[in-house]
Amino acid sequence: MSMVVVAVVIAVLAILCLFLGLYFCDLCDTSSQGNGRDIKVSHKAVLPVHVDRKQTPVPHMKTRIEQEPPTVQIIHESPETNQLKIFNYKELAKATGSFSNFNHLGDGGWSQVFKGTLPDGEVVAIKKLAHESEQRERDQFNAEVATINRTRHKNVVKLIGYCDDKANRLIIYEYVPNNSLRDNLHGKNKKIIDLSTRFKIALASAEGLAYLHECNPRVIHRDIKTANILLDDNFEPKIADFGLAKDFSNSVTHISTDPKGTKGYVAPENLKGKKLTDKSDVFSFGVVLLELVTGKQAVEGKNAVELAVWIAPQLKKVFYSGSYDTLVDDKLREEYNKNEAAKNEAARMLHCAAACVYKPAAGRPKMSEIVEVLKGNMALECVWQSRDSKFLHDGAPYYSIV
Repeated sequence: MSMVVVAVVIAVLAILCLFLGLYFCDLCDTSSQGNGRDIKVSHKAVLPVHVDRKQTPVPHMKTRIEQEPPTVQIIHESPETNQLKIFNYKELAKATGSFSNFNHLGDGGWSQVFKGTLPDGEVVAIKKLAHESEQRERDQFNAEVATINRTRHKNVVKLIGYCDDKANRLIIYEYVPNNSLRDNLHGKNKKIIDLSTRFKIALASAEGLAYLHECNPRVIHRDIKTANILLDDNFEPKIADFGLAKDFSNSVTHISTDPKGTKGYVAPENLKGKKLTDKSDVFSFGVVLLELVTGKQAVEGKNAVELAVWIAPQLKKVFYSGSYDTLVDDKLREEYNKNEAAKNEAARMLHCAAACVYKPAAGRPKMSEIVEVLKGNMALECVWQSRDSKFLHDGAPYYSIV
């Protein structure tokens, strides 16, 4: 009898050992598979830049934040965020008629822009960087491609691809057919743009810039001006030319002290060597608003008088009187006087402009706040109050008496 009991106990123990063994094997196998998934996710492959002309990620970008950190690797994550077409120089030369004068759209600081037609019929704008400084060209190319390729907004120009064969560096953008805001306001073939359309341009441009300042990583454009706001056939604006743009993480509030930008649009603190921040762009946008309302250029005349300086004491007068007609573009005066909506839009643009241009950097509103004021979702007093008129003195905004 005892032998039978012993045999039964041994059999039960054997079965238990078998089940325990199977359980631990399955647990180890599951853990191994989980580790494999972790490795696959955390070690994303950095794809090579120079491959065939299929969709590929953007080239490495070198970002400057006070000091030169290591090159940032742009990692392939999804087709929607950072896959671009790589072109060779010959096909871009063919697309532009060998970069003919007929297809020449304009010039930038270190580049020329040409209209091109790709083999599939798509019309594009091709930016050809000048051979001025190998390092400067490389830095500008990497910065512009890497920065704009991370953006997706209807009011920011879309990047299509690039060419980088060292001897020639080109950037391919969507073609925006109606020239720049500067051309339309001040060019030889300038158009009379009614006040409501100007307001629409102001609001949409503000939305695009607010997006750049609040996307991740955030972007400081550093050269906001009417020449860098392109218009489509419906006068929908698109912010362009990211050659000076820099991105910065949420933990960094400034980029450098180098006063990049264009005369008439550069914030006073940057001219004095202080840090560039998103508030530098806010200042520049305020000057754009002044141009939209007045029809005047940021810098005018033989004496190169800056619009922001010229208009300061006049803004003080119209804010006190509540009548803005003396500052509205002469070509739009009739529309302004007959249209209450136009009067309201002009008032909002001028108050936002004053808040952007004349307040000290720390007091300037965010672009998202400018958007809400322009939309009418926030009161004008949220960005500009009557006591702020102390900033509207002779010599403002570059000379402070406050």
